[in-house]
Amino acid sequence: MESALSGLMAPSDSESLLERAYIDAVERVDDMDDTSTRILDAAYEQFCRMGIRRSTVEDVARRAGVSRITVYRRFATKDALVEHVVRREFRRYFDRFLIDIEQARTAADRVVLGFVSSLRAIRSNPLIGGLIAAEPDLLVPSMINDGGRTLATVRQFVAGQLRREQRAGHVPGDLNADLVAELMVRISASFLAIPSHVVDLDDDAQLAAVARRFLVPMLETADSPD
Repeated sequence: MESALSGLMAPSDSESLLERAYIDAVERVDDMDDTSTRILDAAYEQFCRMGIRRSTVEDVARRAGVSRITVYRRFATKDALVEHVVRREFRRYFDRFLIDIEQARTAADRVVLGFVSSLRAIRSNPLIGGLIAAEPDLLVPSMINDGGRTLATVRQFVAGQLRREQRAGHVPGDLNADLVAELMVRISASFLAIPSHVVDLDDDAQLAAVARRFLVPMLETADSPD
């Protein structure tokens, strides 16, 4: 099963699973038929209840009310099924992020809300958050041992939002969007991957204060290195 999760973001000639989830969210892609959706729903529930290692394709088929052959016709292997389930959850994360930041009125507020929303969405997700907490040896290595590809994908997403702020005149036009996005993503990722004994990650107010104190000032400088 390590191969399935390492395939989420591992470098290859094709796009990583996280990259595809990002593209799906931005382009509003939804190409699943009803049976495939039912199978993914069942797999999600099964993985959340029992974990990935302890779950079988037969378990998923039983929960979905379909035959094992039906599952394999749509997802050739258990690895493929796991990848599609996790991809859908990251897609939902990107969707939620885009919706949440629309509520903010200023660029600074969008940074704060985005930071809080991202940590909350991932940590509270029964599958992704559960994997980080219960099976970190499966998910966390795939996030950090991929040559930086995971961070690059999320950085691309955040940098795109910063460039929108630049075009709207909300942040300096000469701000290095890629660098600022890189720093913001690395800070967020470190909180997800390594438990904090200083910041309560379940306290939205505290997270918002951290973001306003340390992330928002990144928008104000035009002296970032090229």
